[in-house]
Amino acid sequence: MENVKEKYKNVCFNPLTPLSFLKRSEWVFPNKTAVVYRDKRYTWKEFAERVYRLAHALKAKGIGKDDRVAMLCRNNNAMLEAFYGIGMAGGVSVPINVRLSPKEVAYILNHSESKILILDHAYAKTIKPIQQELKTVEEIVNIPDPDKGLDREVPGIEYEEFLGQASNQPLDIPVQDEMDMLSIVYTSGTTGLPKGCVYTHRGAYLNALGEVIEAQMNSDSAYLWTLPMFHCDGWCFVWAVTAVGAKHVCLDAVRAEPIYKLVEEENVTNMCGAPTVYLTITDYMKRNNLKFSHKVRGFIAGSAPSPKIIRDAESVGIEIVHVYGLTEVYGPHTICEWHSEWNNLSLEERAIIKARQGVPYVIWTPVKVVDENMNEVPHDGKTPGEIVMQGNNVMLWYFKDHERTEEAFKGGWFHSGDAAVVHPDGYIEVVDRLKDIIISGGENIASIEVENVIMEHPAVRDVAVFAKPDEKWGEVPKALIELKPGAKVTAEEIIQWCRERLAHFKVPKEIEFGEIPWTSTGKKMKYVLRKKEQEKLKKQ
Repeated sequence: MENVKEKYKNVCFNPLTPLSFLKRSEWVFPNKTAVVYRDKRYTWKEFAERVYRLAHALKAKGIGKDDRVAMLCRNNNAMLEAFYGIGMAGGVSVPINVRLSPKEVAYILNHSESKILILDHAYAKTIKPIQQELKTVEEIVNIPDPDKGLDREVPGIEYEEFLGQASNQPLDIPVQDEMDMLSIVYTSGTTGLPKGCVYTHRGAYLNALGEVIEAQMNSDSAYLWTLPMFHCDGWCFVWAVTAVGAKHVCLDAVRAEPIYKLVEEENVTNMCGAPTVYLTITDYMKRNNLKFSHKVRGFIAGSAPSPKIIRDAESVGIEIVHVYGLTEVYGPHTICEWHSEWNNLSLEERAIIKARQGVPYVIWTPVKVVDENMNEVPHDGKTPGEIVMQGNNVMLWYFKDHERTEEAFKGGWFHSGDAAVVHPDGYIEVVDRLKDIIISGGENIASIEVENVIMEHPAVRDVAVFAKPDEKWGEVPKALIELKPGAKVTAEEIIQWCRERLAHFKVPKEIEFGEIPWTSTGKKMKYVLRKKEQEKLKKQ
């Protein structure tokens, strides 16, 4: 029998790539608003023309297949254009976390061998001290800060001039192999140098369709960019919003008042963020007795949200959807898929269920919780193990790092480093990062469990529970607490609150009041807090 798969491949097969989403929306919705940023508004036709100009300009500078182009940029129209323009030129985008230090940014630019850097001048101060250290960057394309303009100490062409000298003629999608690199997204480097997670065209395409379905988006949707685009290609919403011709509403920074106004003015239907984002929004709205005039579907991830955060968000009109993932899996990999019968539960009961990380995305990305021998743990809601993952949602590899890739892919699964239990219905629930579990006198204490109890106290805005070295017990739990504005409570009162609700050994032995340090991707920096305690012990 003839090899029909190969014979008719040119008819029945196209490489999957999210670049095709732009082609469709340009064709179907040419005059519909595509992108909003401050006072700028672009239709899909206008946005596509800007993408083509950028692609032509990059090609004129020698960018071709697999060449890397980096972006150090806030959530604006240029950042969005860059994801598509770089891809249409055949290149690979390298979105960089804007909160990294100059040293870390230099490492990423050199490790990725980026040839061009697209730089938002809000971050010119990051680039200035490392210009001489950049080994492969041949050109910097400069985006003026809307408030401060250009920093003339950084050389290179201005962004609009770069686009203006190029053609706006459409380009064909250059992708021949859907497993080719699309983006290299670097981790935040909390435990060492950042690792470059390679995203493929296939993986991003499928992830984006998963986001569309799970977020229930269509051409009438409007997505507010409360999540950094640099983070996992904005959890692939960079591609997902475009897929259905929805509206990108760009946002410079997470500030509560502009968020509230944009949601109302642009009829925002969807947003994403870490728990701290929703804390910021709900604090502001509750203080000012505000509620959204329509329902907003809000994806939450980063750190496990407490039921209290979920309740507060829903009280102001945000329908919280809990998703879970990592940079290595394009952002979200699982979702707390909702059952209609749960709507009859009380708000408190619903919030407890929504705090679970749930089940695989609709595109079916296998996930399980295993013990140290890779055996699945019982579905009893009690036995902890490590979350491992497979499938189209997993990165191709760590760029130029086979050793760490082999370690992460041990046993044919990606190892998350997150400890979880599985409930009888198959829904997983993260109990802690494996490295954040506190072992006190041989007993395992999940910091998240203790945090959820403390979060219920009416004076508490947020809390981080972490391990403090102890001569007798090895480790004991300590809590760093942020209070609500104007609230007062003593350490003794918090400890008593916990004693009434937790096993004795889980109660924090020390309470400190202050500001919780966060990573740029919405995770509590417990490793920093642990290190401080270890240093204190050494000085004693």
